[in-house]
Amino acid sequence: MNRLIECVPNFSEGRDLRKIDAIVEAMSGVAGAWILDRTSDADHNRTVVTLAGEPEGVAEAAIRGAGKAAELIDMTRQTGVHPRIGATDVIPFVPLEGVTMNDCVTLARHVGQELWKRYRVPVYFYEAAATRPDRVNLENIRKGQFEGLRADVLHDPNRSPDIGEPRLHLSAGATVVGARKILIAYNIYLNTTDISVAREIARTIRSSSGGLRHVKAIGVEMKTRGLTQVSINLTDFEQTPLHRVFESVKLEAERRACEVVGSEIIGLVPRKAVELSAEDYLLLENFSPGQVLENRLAAVAGILPSTPTLPAVSRTALQPLVDTLREAVQQFSGRTLSASQEALSGSQITAERRPERTAESHLEAAFAATEIYERLVQLEAMAAPSMLLDWLTVKQAAVAAARGALESAEALLPSLRDAGMVERIKSATAEIEAKLIGKPVTTGK
Repeated sequence: MNRLIECVPNFSEGRDLRKIDAIVEAMSGVAGAWILDRTSDADHNRTVVTLAGEPEGVAEAAIRGAGKAAELIDMTRQTGVHPRIGATDVIPFVPLEGVTMNDCVTLARHVGQELWKRYRVPVYFYEAAATRPDRVNLENIRKGQFEGLRADVLHDPNRSPDIGEPRLHLSAGATVVGARKILIAYNIYLNTTDISVAREIARTIRSSSGGLRHVKAIGVEMKTRGLTQVSINLTDFEQTPLHRVFESVKLEAERRACEVVGSEIIGLVPRKAVELSAEDYLLLENFSPGQVLENRLAAVAGILPSTPTLPAVSRTALQPLVDTLREAVQQFSGRTLSASQEALSGSQITAERRPERTAESHLEAAFAATEIYERLVQLEAMAAPSMLLDWLTVKQAAVAAARGALESAEALLPSLRDAGMVERIKSATAEIEAKLIGKPVTTGK
């Protein structure tokens, strides 16, 4: 496939399975479009569907889904913790391959026109498709949510839709359509029912309040779980990776006498985002390689771009290698654990003389796991699509083993008397992290 886009329509229904099924069914069977994922949440009262495929097919599928949502969802009765202005709250288009952002803007404009023409649902444009600077950010359009916008639009011209009459659809509200880069919807759970804590943390970490760049966040109450949640949209995971967001929330939670008890990714996530942040470190709930965008594309449609100079190798040929590498990762992880236990359980002599030896063992494990990771990256282009899930699993394990060994070595820094070993640990950390994230090591000169 030469042209590939992603579309992630958000619907304001996460509780009634019959309605959700009907909306998803309306998007099914459109030529050139594939439904990759659907995720619903009762507290948010929201369903996120991930579509991918050719621009025209994906656009038509999104339009049909919005039409069914307008038929089934009554915004005058809808409640939930997630901000929303319509039955189909937002429809973003994302260029993946052979498509530009401008192409997605043109597509968004077409979809907006069709939503008004077919269903009389007014439309606002946002992000790259915005027609006004104050509508680039989605939160500006959603100010006051459905109820507030319904009242404001009748007397404030600045709140009029980009397409349609200056009033909302009586039951379906309005829809925001746009074009943007890949976004990761990421939620972090706190073991407190005090919603003010989640809101304070969200305010602290979000970009608009001077927090982390490329982070949007709100605090919400999750009554079904007896917890609160920091609900996050990460708009550039390469500049601000998931683990940095997680660590910031964890730190802010500890300052407020509570803890992070888990996190989750809504919908699909680019493979690189997972590689940059180890799954186990993020305490991800129910995460599987099937949530990786590239893997789902390969599994559902067989449209993962291939490298023409390297033929795909069958599962039969590569499975022994995957099994061997998995065992090696487990071996190095076990070596790191044994070294840590040895350092903690010895005599006074062990405490005084063996930290350097233990640290060296950690570094050996870290470099060995990193070598496995690099070999996997080199050979990945030869893997058939059916191998990608196994491939990703072992790569994640290798990254986790390498970083775990480094952390164990760094934990010994206060007890080390050998300045050379201290410098070696710092140098090894920089070198290995550069290999794991694919960036060259710099000397600072």
